[in-house]
Amino acid sequence: MAFKHVCVIGLGYVGLPTAAVLASRGIRVTGVDVNPKTVESINAGKPHIIEPDLDMVVHGAVSKGQLQARTEPVEAEAFIIAVPTPFTDDHKPDLSYLQAATNAIAPVLKKDDLVVVESTVPVGATRQVGLWLTELRSDLVFPDPAAPDTPHDVCIAHSPERVLPGRVLLELVRNDRVIGGLGHDCAKCTKTLYSTVVEGDMHLTTAATAELVKLSENAYRDVNIAFANELANVAEPLGIEVRDVIRLANYHPRVKILNPGPGVGGHCIAVDPWFIAATAPDRTPLIQTARRVNDGRPAAIAEQTAALPSVQSGAAIACLGLSYKADIDDLRESPSVHVVEEIRKRISNTILVVEPHVDALPDPLAILADVSLSTLDEALAKAGAVVLLTDHKVFLEITGEQLAGMDIIDTRGAWKR
Repeated sequence: MAFKHVCVIGLGYVGLPTAAVLASRGIRVTGVDVNPKTVESINAGKPHIIEPDLDMVVHGAVSKGQLQARTEPVEAEAFIIAVPTPFTDDHKPDLSYLQAATNAIAPVLKKDDLVVVESTVPVGATRQVGLWLTELRSDLVFPDPAAPDTPHDVCIAHSPERVLPGRVLLELVRNDRVIGGLGHDCAKCTKTLYSTVVEGDMHLTTAATAELVKLSENAYRDVNIAFANELANVAEPLGIEVRDVIRLANYHPRVKILNPGPGVGGHCIAVDPWFIAATAPDRTPLIQTARRVNDGRPAAIAEQTAALPSVQSGAAIACLGLSYKADIDDLRESPSVHVVEEIRKRISNTILVVEPHVDALPDPLAILADVSLSTLDEALAKAGAVVLLTDHKVFLEITGEQLAGMDIIDTRGAWKR
């Protein structure tokens, strides 16, 4: 079937670009978000998040009447769920947003509809969506993964995003997609939907396999990053430049070590490995250790900062960058935020935070004494120490003269580059 109307639940860093790209291809899209300000902003053609070219695509789709935002779902032919799936304080998956989205679409579902879970979820979550819908809509038959050929009224599938902030619009179109269905026809139906926009290959499988594929991709990256960060933890107290070690080691034809940083952030790599660990806590020692290594990196950088001569003398500290990667405004699970928190735990010096992509400090930092959001010029003028946490383009343009006489910690190796 050809999909003429799609309802996207969750208009965040994945949901809004997905909605905008679908709308740009001639599909009528209703975007749903619980935040009225987000809905108002999108209906004015103005994205509430920073992503290259997203403002242009959203404005065009809204002005043509192809994209409209609401606070509640409406009847459509396909529903894409792109809501957050965080973890609890004990690193267990929190499916409350997913369940709320499922509850929201249940009243408007009808025979022959498609439900796609695009949120990254633990293994079994897509099946759980089917179980929730079965409880809520006894008048409809939903697919049973234990009997994938059994007839059903509604298709359900999982197709996780594989996009990098800063390249989302490009990668939504060009990247391959893994599509896992609860029934054999569910994956094929989902492929029909995404073929409208996806130029990459689409690989069909079961929902559970697709769930573990996405988690495995990010756990693999997390383990490799942990190795680099652990090398940094070894090298720095010895006075060895860890990036020189890595550069020379990488001349080996079968070695490719990543570069270390302040930790791991974002909505995927810092979260997804815990979903695997929660599923098999006794069989994932490597994944859990890697998570702890990366989570411990902000404290190691804070210790380095507290030991700097200028800091020991009471000088102010300029912390450059809060987002988890360069030139975006995304602070989710950002290690840069945790570094500032860890520095404050150790010393009472003034901390001047520079983050050009936000207008206010996030809540964890806003409550800290003598921590303030500053302009770059003000921070460099007042600080005796500079800690580069995020390699925004504006920070790469800082000259050696501007840093003269300061103690410097470059967690990204950006100025060395």
